[in-house]
Amino acid sequence: MKELSENQTIGVHGIAGIGSVAFATAFTYPLDTMKVLIQVGSTTGKQLDAAQALSRVVFLSGNAGLYSGFGWLAVGRIFGLGARFGVYEILTAFSKDGREDNYLFPSEALLAGMASGAIETVISSPFELIKLRKQVTSASYVPSPNFALENGTRKPLIARLLNGSGKPPAVSSVRRPSDIITLEGWSTLWRGLRSGIARDSVFGGIFFSTWQFLHQAMLDWKAVGMNPPPRLNEDVGPLSPFTVSLTAGFSASVAAAASHGFDTSRSRSQCNVLPKHISMERKILKWKRPGNKFERITGIHPLDRNVLFHGIGWRMARTGLASSMIVGSYLFVADQLTSILT
Repeated sequence: MKELSENQTIGVHGIAGIGSVAFATAFTYPLDTMKVLIQVGSTTGKQLDAAQALSRVVFLSGNAGLYSGFGWLAVGRIFGLGARFGVYEILTAFSKDGREDNYLFPSEALLAGMASGAIETVISSPFELIKLRKQVTSASYVPSPNFALENGTRKPLIARLLNGSGKPPAVSSVRRPSDIITLEGWSTLWRGLRSGIARDSVFGGIFFSTWQFLHQAMLDWKAVGMNPPPRLNEDVGPLSPFTVSLTAGFSASVAAAASHGFDTSRSRSQCNVLPKHISMERKILKWKRPGNKFERITGIHPLDRNVLFHGIGWRMARTGLASSMIVGSYLFVADQLTSILT
């Protein structure tokens, strides 16, 4: 019976987690599409207007274009967030081990969040790249689902590119996993890994440390006036799910603002088509990454310096809303399933 109860608990949390992530991703996905189009469509001195991006998507792909690539992001988010929270719980368990009140310092949450964010990037990168290219395709004119043919030739463009000739196609022509792997190689699925690790490490660290700080502050506020004064956090009682979800959303918005520059750099790098022969030439010639030391480490291209914070409002809104919905719906579904099973 004990093993059955433990399996039920794991199943309840698993179902609640998957459902909450899928629900929040679906609700906020149009905001992510707008954010991506503004990031990759803006140039130095000229930011792509949100109204222009929206009208272009609707004109070329209809309203469904706002959800282009949704399935890939949903799957990636389920695995990525599962890894993020799982690694975070494991690391913080070591920090709280031996403490009577299971207290966690914000600095410990910061370090655990940074480590868990890096793991999330490695897992979710392939899904994000395919998702982004489908989003860009929804706002691009694609005359044919296959690669274009040059006038007077019968050989497909992809075949000539594999032989080291021809101009690289637009990103809208290399959006399927098979096309990406054939033309650019398996490593392309993790393109922008440097900026991705920087983004998710900063995001995870700030998100969890801010959330932990606010959570403890609300517990202290709730404990004011209690008689006798509570000795442990457990004696204060749980906070309301609404309050917890609001603090999660606020923490996510702050973390999104702090890490947005890395997110823009990653999105723009994933939008570039780099055939295998060009990658091989760079390795042979020992091509050096442009930019200063910080830009080389974090994967930021120097030409993107003036566009790094384009679309920051869309990302803050999407991330904050999604985090609030994930936490709130997770707590609600888990509570309902637990009450049904018991």
